[in-house]
Amino acid sequence: MYKTYAINNVEVTNDLLILMIDSKEYRFKLKEISEPLSNATIDEKSEFIVSPSGYGIHWPRIDEDISIHALLMKK
Repeated sequence: MYKTYAINNVEVTNDLLILMIDSKEYRFKLKEISEPLSNATIDEKSEFIVSPSGYGIHWPRIDEDISIHALLMKK
């Protein structure tokens, strides 16, 4: 079972996913973490749900899920 995280802020730009996790900022290039997210429109990228437990983020319009644990393992 993975650790839960306090996701304080989520911002998605054309090229980046910017997260504030446990009061620390992380930046991820969309091309490196998710092809569907990288190819999505800005409107599709802007609609997301952060899991209440802090396990991940879901983008319903493109049916994409990102695990916070998996992201942090890349850093």
